Amino acid sequence: MTLIKTSILSAIATIVKILAGFVSVKIVAIYIGPSGLALMGQMQNFIGMLSSVASGGINNGVIKYTAEHYDDEAVKQKIWNSALQISFVFLVPIGIVVVIFSDFISLKLLGTTKYSSIFVIFSTTVIFFVMNGLLTSILNGQKEIKILTLINIIGSLIGLVITVVLVTKYKIYGALLSGMITQSVVFFVTLVFVIKRSWFKISLFTKKFDKKYIKKLLSFSAMTLVSATMIPLSHIAIRNYIGNYIGWDEAGYWQAIWRISETYLMLITTTLSVYYLPKLSSIDDTKELRHEIFQGYKIILPITILMATIIYLLRDTIVMLLFTEEFSPMVELFLYQLLGDIVKIASWLFGFIMVAKAMTKLYILSEVFFIWSFVIIAIVLMNLYGLIGVTIAFLINYIMYAIFLYFALRGYLNDR
Repeated sequence: MTLIKTSILSAIATIVKILAGFVSVKIVAIYIGPSGLALMGQMQNFIGMLSSVASGGINNGVIKYTAEHYDDEAVKQKIWNSALQISFVFLVPIGIVVVIFSDFISLKLLGTTKYSSIFVIFSTTVIFFVMNGLLTSILNGQKEIKILTLINIIGSLIGLVITVVLVTKYKIYGALLSGMITQSVVFFVTLVFVIKRSWFKISLFTKKFDKKYIKKLLSFSAMTLVSATMIPLSHIAIRNYIGNYIGWDEAGYWQAIWRISETYLMLITTTLSVYYLPKLSSIDDTKELRHEIFQGYKIILPITILMATIIYLLRDTIVMLLFTEEFSPMVELFLYQLLGDIVKIASWLFGFIMVAKAMTKLYILSEVFFIWSFVIIAIVLMNLYGLIGVTIAFLINYIMYAIFLYFALRGYLNDR
């Protein structure tokens, strides 16, 4: 499947997700306000971090090696079974720890122990997060893009219904609960689709693990877990700093602008995950690799610039449409956030080489450094300029990251 076809399918799923997101964000804004949205952001970061850790961080590895051995059922059996066993090794202790420390986690993350039951519920549903991630990674590696698109559409609609019902009925508690309930339901949707595929067999998951592929998958685990833990932790740190030193409403404004970025960039990031990782993983020829990257810049970057420009021009309307008048101070955050989004995608198009080619050490070192440099720069600039400093820091940090990637990877593309 070509980049353009993948982009079209990704666009369909993304449009549905954006429309569903519009409604759910509006409901959240009306019922729980900026400070409630900030707490919801804390919970989303926690869920994303812990579900990735519970999976062992191997999903990108499953995509890569499934795509590489598309026609070899014996090898795929080793890959998938090894992935399943790694996930359970991580999954069980994570669930136990969350239950034991539910009060502590609730207090540190949300500022009160009254939401500790949310974390107990999460510990029992995290298995559905993990299994859904594994199945969708297998579908991705098998190049079942149409099925993935359909699952994403259904998941968006399910998420919308669950969020609206829970938020309108239970306010903040419902908002915090909605994400984990949605992903649990979506797992069963994914399972139904996977079982119906001709290549799927239960026997592919019933053999002993293979040490060779355990090691290979764990190399991806190291890379994935760095991002999966460090990024949410950095966002939690920034959100806590804003809440404690500027105000929790302001933390909600930053969460809102970040939500807008995540929403419109879904088209791009989904295409990168669904198309780029399997494609770059399967390319060994340097010339072909350079061509594929150039195609990405030629198609994806102009689309990103166009979307960012439109959003900036309509920023006042977007704030009132998606949120409420209470969120109007966030308008000043758009310029630097959107410029940062453009540089972010430009760097990701190049940086995906590190994931596709399993450059573990370079990836981990660069991720750790630039994730926490964002936090440091954000705190410094917020002290100087207020809340807008966090979006200026976002732009500066990604400019630094893009420059680093250019010098770090150009030798790989030129010397092979």
